Amino acid sequence: MAESNRRGEDAADDRLDDEVVADEADAVEADEPVSRGGTATRSRKRADEADSKPKARSETGRVGFFGRIARFFREVVAELRKVIWPTRKELLTYTAVVVTFVAVVTALVVGLDFVFAKGALWVFGNSS
Repeated sequence: MAESNRRGEDAADDRLDDEVVADEADAVEADEPVSRGGTATRSRKRADEADSKPKARSETGRVGFFGRIARFFREVVAELRKVIWPTRKELLTYTAVVVTFVAVVTALVVGLDFVFAKGALWVFGNSS
């Protein structure tokens, strides 16, 4: 019984979505180019229509050398606060995975080097 109610609700929601899509399609201007992929905008300002106000100076305008260094370190600290740091268990797990992977790849390279060296000596003869 609950499933039949859900099906009815889904059908009603689908009809509502179809109506919204149809309304949005009517609202779009006919002379706009249609793009595939990416995001489309309804209107875009042309370069000649853009505001002719001069842009404000950047924050680095007349800041001294030490001021720029201080701002750099403030921004570094702010970015590091955004980082999601791993727990101790995750860190140990990731470290073990990396060390194991490096050991396997190293063993593979050593093995291939040994095989190719023996093959080269066999092809070109042992000079000893």
